[in-house]
Order: sequence, then structure tokens, then C-alpha cells
Amino acid sequence: MDLGLRSEIAVLGLRAAPPLRRRAGAGPSDDGHWMLDGAATTVPVTADSPWAVTRDGVLTRAGVIVDVDLAAVRRPRFYDLQTDDGISYEQIARLHGRHVLATTVVQTCVRYGADTRCRFCTIEESLRAGATTRVKLPGQIAEVAQAAVRLDGVRQLVMTTGTSNGRDRGARHLARCVAAVADVLPGLPMQVQIEPPADLVWIERLRAAGTTAIGIHVESLDQAVRERWTPGKATVPLARYDAAWTEAVRVFGPNRVSTYLLIGLGEDPDELVAGAQRLIAMGVYPFVVPYRPLQGGLAYADGVPAPDQELVADVTDRVGRALRRAGMRGADQGAGCAACGACSALGAVGG
Repeated sequence: MDLGLRSEIAVLGLRAAPPLRRRAGAGPSDDGHWMLDGAATTVPVTADSPWAVTRDGVLTRAGVIVDVDLAAVRRPRFYDLQTDDGISYEQIARLHGRHVLATTVVQTCVRYGADTRCRFCTIEESLRAGATTRVKLPGQIAEVAQAAVRLDGVRQLVMTTGTSNGRDRGARHLARCVAAVADVLPGLPMQVQIEPPADLVWIERLRAAGTTAIGIHVESLDQAVRERWTPGKATVPLARYDAAWTEAVRVFGPNRVSTYLLIGLGEDPDELVAGAQRLIAMGVYPFVVPYRPLQGGLAYADGVPAPDQELVADVTDRVGRALRRAGMRGADQGAGCAACGACSALGAVGG
């Protein structure tokens, strides 16, 4: 896939009405799900983008046909099912990309106050809209995962959580959910995503429950940027992230640990790339993704735009080259955002 094309679409989005779309929630959203040149790709749905999809499914830019293979990901069949007590499966877990089932096991976060929430995050907005439930029970996730594997060919599961007040930061509930899925779907690759727990023993416990890979997301390695964009999480010292990443690599192995690094938060691009290279040397995969303005987010309300596409391409290319030199591919993680790759342009440069 062409890096320039992928970066431009990631920033400008598409004018389209995709059958599979996700609004609000944890992580990148307000997007449509596509297969672009055979790769799962999530792209913002934007009314004023020069990029558009015709009724015949042809990609165009400013009315000119672009010669790429584009196909919309169909709405999964498991969305039509519900639990015995009437909860839609779609409210419990969602299809991401083409083969990834994802769920936020606790849809609230202790950091979601006006002065402490991450400025790009909309984790509680989908809850307020009634699109999901506050807490997903282990049995519910296992039930939905079985249906998604059977009906829609799901190949991996990602579980994230809002941060809790406990020393485990939500790991206890994640471990219960992982164990429940492993009981009914042994061998299904699973990633969990969590803030560094105060007690690092939870990293070992998550692995013992059946977790394949882990994401410990920092978003930026620049403390000033953290204080501006993630004021609640910025109170967790970067040294604690380093300790958690080191322990996670010990427990899960190199390239089974990842972290988000967001492009477009104001961090110096050379320092961002240098930080990514340091993570790679630790065995941690830096999943570089452009900041995406999301309705309901504080930065969106302030009119903060998506980053420049040339910046996205430059940072992605340099990080991708560092990953290739280290022999680290996202797909080798088995499960998680890096293994899927749909929200990043790293796949265009072999990362």
C-alpha cells in the first residue's frame, strides 16, 4: 500500500456510508471499516473529504478514480444476536477491521473528569448514547466471542478497560474475562490493554489467565505533552511505564508488548521517533497512529485538527524502518492493535 495515500486518507477520511462503522468509545473511532489493497483499514468518515467512495465501491479523489482495491467490511452476523436477558451482542463487543473482536470491559474511567480526562478520549460517550453497557461480564464476552468466531471468522480478541481506582487498575476484571474466553475458545489469541498497575504482579496474572499480548498505552513520551493532553495519566511517572514495559517484556516476550504513540499532539517529531526507537530496543512495539478529532472529545470541542499528512507519513516511515531493522512485525504479536494494524499506516511500510 502507498504510504502517502494511506497517510492522507488517515487524516482526511472518506466521504462514504460504510456498512460497518463505530462511533465514540475507547481508542480511535468515528470511522468506517474497509479492506484497502487487501489490508484491514479504519478510516474516519468525513463529510468534506476530497476522498470518496462511489456507489460501485470505487475510490476517488476530487472525482478522479484512484486505482486501488477497496471493499467495505460487511456488517457481522453476530450483531443480530442477543443474550437471554436481551442485551445485543453489538453492545458487548464490536468487530474491528476484518477479523478482530474488541470490547471495553469497563466503559467508565476514573480519569474522565473535566480536568483529568485524556483530551482525545470518548470512552464514556458511547455509554451515554446507549450503544454499550457499563460493565461486560466474563460470561457475556465468552458468549459473544464464540458467536463471532463461528459466524464471522474472528481470529483475535482485544479487551481494553477504563482505569479503575484499584491498585490493579482494572487488571482483575480483565483477567476474569480472559479466563472465561480461554475456557470456551482455547487457542484464540487475546490482547489486553491497561494502564500500568501499581502492583506489577498483575502482568503475570494476566498472562496466566490466557493473555497472548499486552498493550500498556502512554500516547506520548514527552511529559509536557502528557500534562497537556492526558492530565490524569500524566500523574503516573514515565518511570512507572518503563517498569511496566520491562516486566511485560519479561513475562510475554519481545514484540508481545505494545504502546500507542499519537502523532499530532505537538511532540517534536524527531523526539517521537527517538522515543519509539528506545521502545523498540526494549522489545516494545510503538504503534504510531495519527491523533483523530472525535466528537465528544475535549480537543474536538476546541477545534484541534488532525495532524498534517506529511508529518504522519514521515514519522510512520521512520518508525516503520526502525521496526524492520529490529525484525518486529505487528502481525507477529498474534492479537491486539499492532497485530490488526487497521488504525495505523505502519502496514504500508512493513511494520
